[in-house]
Amino acid sequence: MSRNTMKAVRQHTFGGPEVLNYEDAPMPSLSPGEVLVRVHAVGVNPPDWYLREGYKMLPPEWRPQISFPVILGTDVSGVIVAVADDVTDFSVGDEVYSMIRFPEWAAGRSQAYAEYVSVPVSDIALKPAGIDHIHAAAAPMSLLTAWQFLVDVGHDVPNPLQPYPHVPVPLAGKTVLVNGAAGGVGHFVVQIAKLKGARVIAVASGKHEAALRGLGADEFIDYTKTRPEEVVRDVDLVVDAVGGPATGRFLRTLKRGGTLFPVFSLGFAGAKDAEQSDVTVSSVQVRSNGAQLAELAKLLSAGDIRVLLDSTYPLAEARQAHERAAQGHIQGKIVLTVQHEGT
Repeated sequence: MSRNTMKAVRQHTFGGPEVLNYEDAPMPSLSPGEVLVRVHAVGVNPPDWYLREGYKMLPPEWRPQISFPVILGTDVSGVIVAVADDVTDFSVGDEVYSMIRFPEWAAGRSQAYAEYVSVPVSDIALKPAGIDHIHAAAAPMSLLTAWQFLVDVGHDVPNPLQPYPHVPVPLAGKTVLVNGAAGGVGHFVVQIAKLKGARVIAVASGKHEAALRGLGADEFIDYTKTRPEEVVRDVDLVVDAVGGPATGRFLRTLKRGGTLFPVFSLGFAGAKDAEQSDVTVSSVQVRSNGAQLAELAKLLSAGDIRVLLDSTYPLAEARQAHERAAQGHIQGKIVLTVQHEGT
C-alpha cells in the first residue's frame, strides 16, 4: 500500500466524548508477526471510555503512562490488506476479526478507531462466515470476557486483584444469575450458560425482557421493580456483569459453596462475608486470544451465540457513540462503521 495517511478518531487530551476528533492520522506500520487490516467495523467497549477519561477509576499509581495523540479501541472486523514477511497463517484478502493487544492496549497503542490497524496474528481469527462485519466487530472483547470467565481462561497471567487463579465452574445442571444481562458481556454470559446446560435467571430493566428470553433466559427479574437480592436464594453462580462496590449484595443469593464472578471487581468489599458464607469470589482479566476467537467463530457463524446490537454510528460520529454509551441501559453492543472511499 502506498498511502501515508488515513482517517481515524484521535484524542489529544483526556476528557469526555468531546475530546474525540475525526482527523487525518499516519498509516500504521507493520512489525514482524503482524497483519494490516482494512477496518469495516469497530466494537465500542467500556475500556475505551476508561482510557478516554484517563483511567479516573484507578488509583494514580495504577494508571498507565499515555502518550498523545491516542486512538481508542480494541475490537475490529475487516479484511487483511498486507502481511509481514514472517506471517504464514493469514493472507491478503482474508476477512478477520480481533480484540487487539488487550490489556497491553491500556497504554494506548491499538488504534482500532481507524480505517486501518496493524494486528498481531496471535490476536486474530477468521471472521465468522455466518455474520457480517458489524456483528463480528461487536463480539470480541465482550464474548472473550464471558468465555474466559465461564469456560476457559485461556492464559495463566495472574490477576493483580486476587492472590489465586480464576477457575471457571461447571455449569451443567446449575442455576446461574446474571446481573446486567442485557449488556455487552451479560447477553453473552446468558447464552454461554445456556449452551453449557445451566438454568439462567437474567436481571435487567423490563424493556430487555423479550430479548433476553429470546436468548434463552429461563427467568427474568426487572431490577427497577424488584431487587434480585431480596427474592433470589440458593443459586450456584452469580455473574455480576455490572460489578463494582455493590456486587457484595449478591452474596445472600448464593448457596453455601456457591460462586460470585464480578466482571468489574474494583471496589468489592465483601471478602469477609464471602468467606463466612463459604462463597468463592473470583475475577479474571480478559486477554486477547486469537485461538479462542477461532473457536467462538464457529458458534457465532452457526447462530449458537448471537450478537445483540444496540446502535451503530459512522466512525466520524464516535463522539456520539460515546454519548450513547454514557446514557446507559444498553442492549447488546454499540458499533462504529467504517466507510472507505469507493465502497
